[in-house]
Amino acid sequence: MMNEIDETTEMARPPIQVVPDEDGQRMSEEEFELVYAVHQNLIREIDLEAVEKLAPAEAREAVEATARTLLGQFAPSVYGEEKERVVRRVVDEAIGLGPIEPLLGDTTISEVMVNAPDEVYYERDGIMYLSDVRFRDKVHVMRIIDRIISPLGRRVDESSPYVDARLPDGSRVNVIIPPLVPKSPILTIRKFRPDKYTIADLTGNNTLTEQLSDFLQACVRLRMNTVISGGAGTGKTTLLNAVSAFIPSSERIITIDDPIELKLQQGHVICMEGRPPNIEGKNEVTQRDLFRNALRMRPDRIIVGEVRGPEAFDMMQAMNTGHEGSMTTVHANSTRDALARIENMVLMAGLDLPVRAIREQMASAFHLRVHLSRSADGRRRVTLVSEITGMESQVVTMQDIFRFEQSGVDAEGHLFGSLEPTGIMPTFMDRFAKSGIRLDWGVPTGLRS
Repeated sequence: MMNEIDETTEMARPPIQVVPDEDGQRMSEEEFELVYAVHQNLIREIDLEAVEKLAPAEAREAVEATARTLLGQFAPSVYGEEKERVVRRVVDEAIGLGPIEPLLGDTTISEVMVNAPDEVYYERDGIMYLSDVRFRDKVHVMRIIDRIISPLGRRVDESSPYVDARLPDGSRVNVIIPPLVPKSPILTIRKFRPDKYTIADLTGNNTLTEQLSDFLQACVRLRMNTVISGGAGTGKTTLLNAVSAFIPSSERIITIDDPIELKLQQGHVICMEGRPPNIEGKNEVTQRDLFRNALRMRPDRIIVGEVRGPEAFDMMQAMNTGHEGSMTTVHANSTRDALARIENMVLMAGLDLPVRAIREQMASAFHLRVHLSRSADGRRRVTLVSEITGMESQVVTMQDIFRFEQSGVDAEGHLFGSLEPTGIMPTFMDRFAKSGIRLDWGVPTGLRS
């Protein structure tokens, strides 16, 4: 039966909190000026280009020694914790990323956003905070931006006023500058997690249940084509990484991402990343180009980190011609929105296909759709799992297999509820039985095979 039930929607966010910097207090104007003065003199005293060629620990030690000497000359009365704080910030200015270096070094922070010299936000556990750290001015912000993107062979100026890049550690960077943003250059960094979220981690923090985990494991083993949808920051890539661990290590997996965020745990994985056009606007490599090439590389499965353009058509074609078990994510706020977005992406391919033909392709290509939402308390959770069952007139039909049922909200905006089976059996349950997989439907006792 066609799914007509509204999904759990994201609730209003709580007020943004203002928190002090790493030392628990705001840096005074005098201290701010002292850091600036010592840094300016340090630039003249030391060859930073030579220092940056050293190992990170050696470079930091060399700069720190010079900073201590200069600080002793400029402010001999500064000592103790204040001295250590000034030295650390001078070193961050010289070889780090200035005021935001402590935020980037904090493993509990997932995203850092510089909106203006005195507006630095960060996200922790899904909640936004306004930090007390600040830049000197817009020029200071641009200097840090240049330090980030120059080693990557990228540039940002009036002729190219925005840029996407990936740091050596995998963190994703976006920069956009005036006149596109009149107030100030904007810097957004989504940090790379060195550790991998496992399915056990996600069940432990109630993103999904053990029963759903067992169901998804069975679907991956049976090569169900899966689309993971959700709004920005709901954990789509995290879930995709975790679920991909169920793919047998004997298979050849090709991932397509831009930038690379997928971190698969199997040994036989080929990672492919798109390339933006150069200064002349040439030599771009799109995700669609990569997908077409991937089909010639004898893949067992193709995983697209996020489908966002004409490659959606090639992906559906592959899923319908023997490359089952593929997975992807898509930005969407609901089940219907996810399919509508993919439909629009296929139309972007420039093919003269009627809408019904596209929807028939979708109904045939996709087996499962998993939707994530984020509530006001920052918690990310699976709110709906649907099977795509076919076509009815001009509509792609679905039936809900699991659904999050909200039971209440407390005064602080924390949402209560549970993710439960709807009682509707998937049409592919017979495939589970033929493969020796048994699921205790309705009772979370785990997967047995």
